[in-house]
Amino acid sequence: MSTALFTAFALLAYLVATGSVLLRIFHPQGPHFKTTFSAAVLGVVLHALVLGDMLFTGQGQNFSLLNVSSLVCWLITVAVTLTALRTPIILLLPVVYGFAAMVQLAVLTLPHNVQLHHFEQNVGLLVHITLAFIAYAILMMAMLYSFQVSYINNKLKQKNIAAVSRHMPPLVQAEILQFRLLLAGTVLLGLALLVAALFMDNWLAKENLHKTIFSLLGFIVFATLCWGHARKGWRGKIANTLTIAGAALLTLGYFGSRFVREVLLNTL
Repeated sequence: MSTALFTAFALLAYLVATGSVLLRIFHPQGPHFKTTFSAAVLGVVLHALVLGDMLFTGQGQNFSLLNVSSLVCWLITVAVTLTALRTPIILLLPVVYGFAAMVQLAVLTLPHNVQLHHFEQNVGLLVHITLAFIAYAILMMAMLYSFQVSYINNKLKQKNIAAVSRHMPPLVQAEILQFRLLLAGTVLLGLALLVAALFMDNWLAKENLHKTIFSLLGFIVFATLCWGHARKGWRGKIANTLTIAGAALLTLGYFGSRFVREVLLNTL
């Protein structure tokens, strides 16, 4: 089967998973989890097959903007799906699966650029990229959790208990998971930056300066938030605001300059 056909089936599977949650998101019995997770697992498997074909070529590893976006999306989708098997995170599922469907649509419709790397010749770069991708995926999950925490908190303040169903985690549990993800992601991001500083000669080169600066700023924001939560008890609005700010800085660092180079400049 062709890559395009796998991508189309992955798109369809993610749409089914999204729809099965949205149609019964506030139903007392919740969504049909067998349908949701069967479709989600099928989408994840097909997505992985497409990724393998797109990332690893005979000439090297193709880490174009579209491929990188698809890889990060896959990591987040896998992590959220596995988490949902043990923790009620119903609000996050349609967001994650819906975004994964959009990425598959982009893979089908957008032109495929090529940006080859040869990681077998640069182990330091491979370690840096691996740590950076995992850190980004975890920190994006933390941001999603911050939205869920904010929603649950607002509904409890409004005494709207019906909106906080048994398919959503208790507020305290959601906050604990949010800060565990923040801490893990921040540590991995710090390690990724350290590896880059030690083993990459072009870490501060002009072509990487944009990514380096925004990644460092994002790390500072997340590290400050982790310190503030541990020492000052920061939570709620200030924690959510800093989480979103850090995620925005990282996104600008990871994708901003590449979007300009690979999309905007190519269309002018």
